[in-house]
Amino acid sequence: MYGTSHELIHIFGRYNLTLEQLFYQLNVTLKYFVVIPVALLFIVTTHPSEFAASLNKIGVNYKIAYSVSLALRYIPDIQRDYRNISQTQQARGIDISRNEKMAKRIKNISAIIIPLILSSLDRIEVISNAMELRGFGKYKKRSWYNEKKATKRDFITIFIGILIFVGSLWITFQNGSRFYNPFQ
Repeated sequence: MYGTSHELIHIFGRYNLTLEQLFYQLNVTLKYFVVIPVALLFIVTTHPSEFAASLNKIGVNYKIAYSVSLALRYIPDIQRDYRNISQTQQARGIDISRNEKMAKRIKNISAIIIPLILSSLDRIEVISNAMELRGFGKYKKRSWYNEKKATKRDFITIFIGILIFVGSLWITFQNGSRFYNPFQ
């Protein structure tokens, strides 16, 4: 296997940069450039309660659907908390800019991440206590305030999504392997 590698650059006497590694890195980078904008578009355009009601309507347990709804609903709150904590720490003189060395920046970022995690855990505790006090999960089914009927366009979109999924599975396993390697 070592003889088939297309070596490009010999780095530091110990590491080799090959065409395969560059191709793999290009694929990983493309994956992130494709997935992240779609995920952000989904988060920005989807109403969490409507999404939870839709998940429940297609058979997902309402507890799971509501958990997804809560996660989507609190993304802006976590972003706001991050900005607030970051500005507070910077006002105290903690530098997270590129002017600091990497080890110092990681240590300084932990001064932001730890309070963010603790405030998120506090919020989770408050929400779970409120849900428990209101009897969440007591019944097998629940009603949804933002429930909408599925339209013809919804079914067409689901059908197209299934076609794309089946097509991608067919393409993936066409040559007997999950991975595409142009260097074979």
